[in-house]
Amino acid sequence: MYILTETSSIANHFLANLRDENYQKDRAAFRRNIMKLGEILAYEISKNMTFKNAEINTPLGTKETRLLAEQPIICTIMRAGLQLHQGIQNYFESADSAFIGAYRGKHDSKDDFDIEMDYISSPNIQGKTLIICDPMIASGKSIEKAYHAMLRYGIPKRTYLVGVIASARGARFVQARMPECRLYLGDLDKDLNSKSYIIPGLGDAGDLCYGEKT
Repeated sequence: MYILTETSSIANHFLANLRDENYQKDRAAFRRNIMKLGEILAYEISKNMTFKNAEINTPLGTKETRLLAEQPIICTIMRAGLQLHQGIQNYFESADSAFIGAYRGKHDSKDDFDIEMDYISSPNIQGKTLIICDPMIASGKSIEKAYHAMLRYGIPKRTYLVGVIASARGARFVQARMPECRLYLGDLDKDLNSKSYIIPGLGDAGDLCYGEKT
């Protein structure tokens, strides 16, 4: 598990702004900060990917370098994941995309609710690097269901699960149920409340990005 805040960086400012209830009143700024964290996490993931030698022609000569050998597949859980997806895609500019419509069903207690899924669209992911992004990994149930739904499109060679904030419980759930996946987070929080929202977290990322749903 990789956590951005374990090393002090400018990412701390973006996360602090996302959590700040006064800053959250600026919806456009909130979306931009999620996108920025997506870009930083994409950069960190890129360090583990495969590169190949390349030669670039400049106006004055040539320069040897190393470039990505392949682009990943970026999958987002709508709607909350769209800005995080865009940040990741800003760095993996030629990546193909997959989209999943998933949401919480009837909620009876802290641990008793179903994840409903009514839409999925994906390219072939066989042997590819897959990045699944969901800004808030609370219980871990949504991202687990998304991952297993994606396997109908092939078996990826490596999967990264990306979140802005996860609960410790959600992270443990993901690591236990999907040990083959690598978890990349902006920050890790301690607990969940009675409605399975992350504490202290930042609230409902989807509502803060796009408006309250009915």
